[in-house]
Amino acid sequence: MSADLDYYLQSMIASNRRVRIFGAIIAVALLMSAVAGPRAARGEARIGKDEIGGTVTSAHGAEAGVWVIAETQDFQTRFAKIVVTDEAGRFVLPDLPSAKYSVWVRGYGLADSPKVDAAPGQHLDLAAVLAPDAATAAKIYPAAYWYAMLKIPEEGQVATLPGGRNGYLMWIKNMGCIGCHQLGDLATRTIPSSLGAFKSSQGAWLRRLQSGQAGSQMINIAQRTLSGVPIPYFADWTDRIAAGEVPAVPPPRPSGMERNVVATVRDWSDGKAYLHDLSSTDRRNPTVNGNGLIYGTPELSTDDFPVLDPLHNRAMTFKASVRDADTPTSHDDPVMSPSPYWGEQRIWDSRASAHNPMLDRSGRVWYTARIRASANPPFCKKGSSQPSAQEFPIDASGRQLAVYEPKSGKYTFVDTCFSTHHLQFAEDANDTLWTSGGREVIGWLDTQKFDRTGDAAASQGWAPLVLDTNANGKLDAGVEPGQAADPTRDRRLAVSLYAIMPNPADGSVWGSVAFQYPGAIVRFDPQTRLSEIYNVPAPGFGVRGADIDRNGVVWVSLASGHLGEFDRRKCKGPLNGPTATGDHCPEGWSFHRLPGPGFVNVPQMSVESSYYTWVDQHDTLGLGANVPIATGNLFDGVHALVDGKFVTLRIPYPLGFYAKGLDGRIDDAAAGWKGRGLWVTSGDRTPWHKEGGKGTKPLVVHFQIRPSPLAD
Repeated sequence: MSADLDYYLQSMIASNRRVRIFGAIIAVALLMSAVAGPRAARGEARIGKDEIGGTVTSAHGAEAGVWVIAETQDFQTRFAKIVVTDEAGRFVLPDLPSAKYSVWVRGYGLADSPKVDAAPGQHLDLAAVLAPDAATAAKIYPAAYWYAMLKIPEEGQVATLPGGRNGYLMWIKNMGCIGCHQLGDLATRTIPSSLGAFKSSQGAWLRRLQSGQAGSQMINIAQRTLSGVPIPYFADWTDRIAAGEVPAVPPPRPSGMERNVVATVRDWSDGKAYLHDLSSTDRRNPTVNGNGLIYGTPELSTDDFPVLDPLHNRAMTFKASVRDADTPTSHDDPVMSPSPYWGEQRIWDSRASAHNPMLDRSGRVWYTARIRASANPPFCKKGSSQPSAQEFPIDASGRQLAVYEPKSGKYTFVDTCFSTHHLQFAEDANDTLWTSGGREVIGWLDTQKFDRTGDAAASQGWAPLVLDTNANGKLDAGVEPGQAADPTRDRRLAVSLYAIMPNPADGSVWGSVAFQYPGAIVRFDPQTRLSEIYNVPAPGFGVRGADIDRNGVVWVSLASGHLGEFDRRKCKGPLNGPTATGDHCPEGWSFHRLPGPGFVNVPQMSVESSYYTWVDQHDTLGLGANVPIATGNLFDGVHALVDGKFVTLRIPYPLGFYAKGLDGRIDDAAAGWKGRGLWVTSGDRTPWHKEGGKGTKPLVVHFQIRPSPLAD
């Protein structure tokens, strides 16, 4: 454990005592503010000692729904506070630590205003600058509006792909290209001069997609999976933009509840690493680790796991280890062609390949992390006495589990036979940790048993996903994938789970089935070991990340530009039996079109390409319990579905914020909106694509919702 991290862990105990005292002071202050009356009713906002406030006007008068950004370089991390003006152009930037700030205005229809120096406690009126032309205004449009200019091939050109045109869209949206990058930002809608000179833009795109250690993945999607079809369309897209074409329709400014958003932006890790997910609390009880450290996973990029101290604006790391010396490393992934940013450097170097973290009730951090090479130990294989191995032996796993104890710095390996990807705790006596990514099985760990015994083999289990085709309620010997269906025998599914979702309503566990068309969700019953599968029907397709609410309703990010909703209680027919093969409950599905324009020749479909959905089961953000929140990967933020309408929480600076990991935490339930919020990390594999370019680090954003745009 690093000296910095050790110091901060020790100081957190004293700090938390101060926070509790501070919370009581805040409660009194809020009461006094309420007696004085709302700021909006007083005409001009009163500015507190830790606030900057004023009015934004332009030649057109008051500017409503624009962002005011205050940034300082005085802390070890980046620190920027961002708010939205009300209908009269007024703003209040709350909770500013003592520092020197640069403050400016950014908004749709504007050019950035000059930066003004300011300090907390200051009243500051700002002059907004009207954009002189459409090109200037469009510079800050969300990537969605630029990506919507891309032309999509006609059905006949992609008829041989699974799903045809929709299958094509799935891969150029959240299943492929936008699974790792925000397409439509400045870095991707232009061709960098450092890439070289080419006879055609098609040649430039072919070369571009071979850059760096991910080059083989990118070019394989474009040339092999999609048979080279995307290349001329992407070349045409960047050619038209280079010639001066801009989005046809401007985005609307934030309105309604979107003006109540307070965003705090920090950074962590380093400029060559990327983040996949973060964890701040126990999902089941989001008051755990209140005001504590935030933990991230850098996947393929590094074994220096990032840790953020938001109270002191400090970022740290600890070095994750592996158990076996022959554990592979991403540093061995070759640079297919030189990167326009990093040349021949192999910037990724990770053995742990940690994908997802999750805090437990005691504040330990569990990781899906590699600890060894893929060959499984004997207890996983045929001939073992391990109960799950006797039923379904497994020869290899690509990623296992580890648990980190922050107070001691101890990092413990948990060897699993099944591969891991995402993980979630169930609300049961065993604190069962469920995982996805298990190559046609679902895996779990009895963490209580593991804590008592330290015996990973005895504490884990896994099971194949089997349909109860004969409807007898029992797990029987059945038909294997690829064999002819038999109504008298159960059938094993050849699917792997991506998201994992323990259902607090009935104890079942759900998973999403991604990377195939049209995608599906699966329900697993831990008692019977039987499964159910539900394919997504039209107009939906392209299942990616998903989550479940406390009523057992599943919410899914879809490549079709929807947030999908599935409620098993609405199913009318049998849920098991020979006809329950995936298409038996279309009535259980509902679809909510995500915000954003459509593609130029597919206008009915939102271009938005949401990577993952997370459900705020415990109202940690303040929008209500069980609110689903979809990552807005082309909108620099997230989309929350509130009473049937989307509320978009955006990060206008730095441009290019690509949300991935989400976690809500309640730091102080008595502190109102200030005591709760949503933590989100940027998860694009290329942090240097953001505004600021090479050298910018992955971001950590804290979204909060206050009761009005001027509330303190």
